[in-house]
Amino acid sequence: MPILSPPCSSSKLVFLSALRFAFSISAPTPPFGDEIRSSAQQQIEFMLLHDDDTRLLTADDHVISQIKSGLSLMFSMLHSHLYHLLTPSDIVLENSENAMLLHLTSFEWLCNVLPKMNLMREFVFKWGDISGTIITVVEHQTALWRLKLKLIEITARVLDAVGYGTVIVPSNTKVQLLNTWLPYIQKTKPVFDDETTCRMDDDLCQTLQGAIVSTIVTLPSNDQAHILAAWMESQHLGFPDLTEAFEIWCYRTKSSKRRLVESVCNGSLSSDLSA
Repeated sequence: MPILSPPCSSSKLVFLSALRFAFSISAPTPPFGDEIRSSAQQQIEFMLLHDDDTRLLTADDHVISQIKSGLSLMFSMLHSHLYHLLTPSDIVLENSENAMLLHLTSFEWLCNVLPKMNLMREFVFKWGDISGTIITVVEHQTALWRLKLKLIEITARVLDAVGYGTVIVPSNTKVQLLNTWLPYIQKTKPVFDDETTCRMDDDLCQTLQGAIVSTIVTLPSNDQAHILAAWMESQHLGFPDLTEAFEIWCYRTKSSKRRLVESVCNGSLSSDLSA
């Protein structure tokens, strides 16, 4: 009977147990549920950074399956939280916002640990899938500013991963994310500027703008053109400033046209010479 080495077997046991609590697959009895989940998340981060056996476990098929299952559960729970935000009761709405904010702290944790396990791509796809629903639910809410800010912060993490190549996704996924979030961010930023208690700070704005520009310039020229045209036609040109992306698109377009003309001219010249 094969025997696993003690470090590997024990690390896997602890890691999987921590995963179940971190993803709320195992639900501890209140009032200690949130504390245990937070502790499990901290433990997982520590093991990924400092435990060689744990880093090896991230290639284990069973471990990967558990992580993906937990990720699906987290997004299913997020969808339920969104549904509860549709209540007309102010008291219920405030409670729902607080519950969802707590849940989104786990999403921030996921953005920290999933890249270390080469699974951030899974998160990006799922965030893209649910983004339309998120915008539909929160866009017309006159309050919920803490929640709206947290959603934008997580979106910044997603766009940062996509724009700077931490994860490789198809162009249509990038376009979907930009078409969903860019108009919302443009409309919401001026309202945040008028808020006294909840604002988009400079670091977040710089991260968002850099990530959006970096994502745009990785797209095919036609997709870039559509996004930049919509940006220029918007009433909210103040943020984000996509001038850099526009200049890059113009330069590439001119270079492409010049190469095409040179190619046609060279082809015509070759035909004339051969004749």
